[in-house]
Amino acid sequence: MTPCLIALQSMDNLHYQKGKIRARIVFVIGFYCCAAIMLSITSYGIFISAGEYMKTRKIVIGEVLANTEFPFRGFAKLVTYLMIVSVLCWYCVTKIAGEKVRTIPKLVKSFLLLIVLAVAVIALYEFVYNFIIWSSLITESVVRGVLNLDRLNVPYPNREVPWNLVFATKMTLAAFLIASHAFYVISKSDKRQK
Repeated sequence: MTPCLIALQSMDNLHYQKGKIRARIVFVIGFYCCAAIMLSITSYGIFISAGEYMKTRKIVIGEVLANTEFPFRGFAKLVTYLMIVSVLCWYCVTKIAGEKVRTIPKLVKSFLLLIVLAVAVIALYEFVYNFIIWSSLITESVVRGVLNLDRLNVPYPNREVPWNLVFATKMTLAAFLIASHAFYVISKSDKRQK
């Protein structure tokens, strides 16, 4: 190989490494931004829900997030932001530390795969269950002539503490996406080791 070719290859390698570092910085910044947004939305929801509980002695899980539009009326609900940033945050984590999965022993990986698969199946079931109930209640409310999608809730799993269906549906969808992606990442790391 000529010295010019060696110099060109080392320059290409340097550019490649700089690109990887810049991409990693983007994912680290994305992770911290998403984590901060998740923490802010969750804190707001807990604070407002606690205030409502003190007044009425009743609480509907997730209703505050399903009813609060941000940054102004007519815009997206906080639960939508929470769903999106939780999936984005997970994706950033896998891009930052995804290579470390290869160092996990095969026995532990097998155990993690079973857990993640179980979580994905449960999340998918809950998503479909909540979506079907939500659709049924929307149909019922349309027939009655009253349509308020964001206030529909179901007294499940505890009659005393119902769940808002918008919140439950969106967050179980996020849980399914995250668990499915985790299953893919862990399975893919096994194939790379062979």
